[in-house]
Amino acid sequence: MSARRREHLVRTLRRDGALTDPRWITAFLDVPRHVFLPRWFEPEGGKWRAVDDTEPGWLDEVYSDRVLVTQLDNDPESWERAHQLGVVPGAPTSSSSQPGIMAVMLEALQVRDGDRTLEIGTGTGYNAALLCHRLGDPLVSTVDVDASIVAEARAKLDLAGYRPTCVAADGADGLAERAPFDRVLATCSVARIPPPWLAQTTPGGLVVTTLNRPIGAGLVRVTAGEGATGTGRVLAQDGRFMPLRAQQWADEAPADRTGVRRPTAISATEALQVGRPFEFFAGLALSGVRPMTLRGHIVLLHPDGSFAVPGESTVFEGGPRKLWSLVEQAYEQWLDLDRPTRDRFGITVDGDDQYLWLDSPRGPRWPL
Repeated sequence: MSARRREHLVRTLRRDGALTDPRWITAFLDVPRHVFLPRWFEPEGGKWRAVDDTEPGWLDEVYSDRVLVTQLDNDPESWERAHQLGVVPGAPTSSSSQPGIMAVMLEALQVRDGDRTLEIGTGTGYNAALLCHRLGDPLVSTVDVDASIVAEARAKLDLAGYRPTCVAADGADGLAERAPFDRVLATCSVARIPPPWLAQTTPGGLVVTTLNRPIGAGLVRVTAGEGATGTGRVLAQDGRFMPLRAQQWADEAPADRTGVRRPTAISATEALQVGRPFEFFAGLALSGVRPMTLRGHIVLLHPDGSFAVPGESTVFEGGPRKLWSLVEQAYEQWLDLDRPTRDRFGITVDGDDQYLWLDSPRGPRWPL
């Protein structure tokens, strides 16, 4: 029964262009995702409802191309509370990523037989199982900051017949005791590339991760140089992951909501909707800004207290810096640069000196 559903999932991923490599196709056909997802959370009425394998349609959902939230607020008991109470509040802290984006990242990793590979962000263990299927258990290491997640993933991996090295540690530090690696894959997003990832990668090896821009996240593939250096490209495919725990900051509504409403020619949809042509570039202008949803409206927040609530023809903003004015200026620059798409951007990393560039390292730069 699950084999037929895996076949359906693979057909979906191939149709969407996310899965093309025969060896990864075989891995997705063989690795049982349901072993790693006996339960998860579904949003319901602004809270979360627990779902497990007793519910009708559970297996269909497991093999759908969607992300499934598996932990709330770093609380391993949250599922039990949700199961008892019906729904519980909370924020997601771990999930099983959308299979489509997993396939895109695994293929972007360009693994070869014999490549020693590190995964940052163990999650359920499903992605580590796919890596083990392709490379073999001894070549795969996976790390997660949450010891309870690692213990549960290790048990599920063992149940599925895979035994990579599983370590509970801060993924921002890499995994020095298993280095060097030929490939590093981060299934979490980062605002900047942690230097240890490149320092622990053999020169010429690859690091694939998602840049956690405030708006317009992007997959990047970086070729490691000597030490904590590297250069690479932003990939055409979109990718959204939970941020690395060490790089998270809490969403907070602005304390002072005194502001001004004014007209704007740049709508919230144009600048902020996922996949719109301007979205990635808009994020370059909003360094340090965090979007959140407040009473059904998107709010842009800066730690200095600045905020903007854009609509389709007006914006309400306040604080020491005019956030939406930054977006409007970025839009004019985007037009002047001939409306660049995300895949025209590259990245250079030299330890803590990191920046995005347009078309070539000698082109316009945006520091990370």
